[in-house]
Amino acid sequence: MPLASRLNATSRRVKSAMPPIAPSQPHVLVTGGAGFIGSHLVERLLTDGKTVVVVDDLSTGSLDNLKAHPRLRVVVSTVSGCAELPQLADAAESIYHLAAAVGVEMVINAPIHTLLTNLRETEALLAAAAPRRVPVLLASTSEVYGKSQQPAFDEGDDLLIGPPHQTRWGYACSKLMDEFLALAYARERSLPVIVTRLFNTVGPRQTGRYGMVLPRFIAAARANQPLQVYGNGSQTRCFCLVSDTVEALVRLQNCPAARGEIFNVGGTEEVSMRQLAQVVIEVVGSRSTIEYIPYSQAYGAGFEDMRRRKPQVDKLARLTGFRPATPLRQIIQATSTALSACG
Repeated sequence: MPLASRLNATSRRVKSAMPPIAPSQPHVLVTGGAGFIGSHLVERLLTDGKTVVVVDDLSTGSLDNLKAHPRLRVVVSTVSGCAELPQLADAAESIYHLAAAVGVEMVINAPIHTLLTNLRETEALLAAAAPRRVPVLLASTSEVYGKSQQPAFDEGDDLLIGPPHQTRWGYACSKLMDEFLALAYARERSLPVIVTRLFNTVGPRQTGRYGMVLPRFIAAARANQPLQVYGNGSQTRCFCLVSDTVEALVRLQNCPAARGEIFNVGGTEEVSMRQLAQVVIEVVGSRSTIEYIPYSQAYGAGFEDMRRRKPQVDKLARLTGFRPATPLRQIIQATSTALSACG
């Protein structure tokens, strides 16, 4: 069935199950709200007493991530294709823009979709928010730092993006253009914008479907299968529990001094992929071994990886009083427990 037909059929089912929240009713608008991070954010906003409208085309998100609630409405649509977007933006007290193409595998296998999704949806969202200057928080990515060799990335660092024939850098550039566009709206049209660069958010509801490393490792460990580490496993990352990411996003959106600024959001406990695999095996109590897979086998010839990806989060802590700090083992345990509950 074509995508448009599937969206229409799903939209009819959603409308029959969701409450009649009018586009003009005051609310918080969350694009990509049926996704991994978005659904946790929606839960938090509802807990805080907000009325929430989600716009999500369900290309990577799922309605299973959202529980029915009298103050929640879901519009099944792309952002750019949402006929109600001007009214939804006009009535919003704030907007969280999380809709984007996600995952290394999608970036490699569907580069046109990745680029157009990231650029078109952000352009449409900012244009809709601008007339009434509705505060927008844009979720960007640590990928924009590219091949920088800094021991820890600061928001003011120069960025080092690879050449255009390497597909993964197209994703980084598309998200960087989102940042440029958002900040241009801030300067030229006085739109209150906050840019957040997310570093490896993980936790319940994340799947390994798009190459996400931690759920992929945990699923293999639970099945006592080899954990596939790409390259030699020396590349390092810092992981952030999704509840910590959501806390940071909410605090930033509620902080007027954050508007017009860029913030790193992530944990700072650095771990190599080899070490991560070993810790997952220990936490799960698995008999798995570690298998090293060449990048060329995993992603094709010429793939370039970021060797380190550690954020400086002093700016976030200074303005919000919050610093993500959930220990890695606790993050792995929480993610593993959630995957076990899902069967």
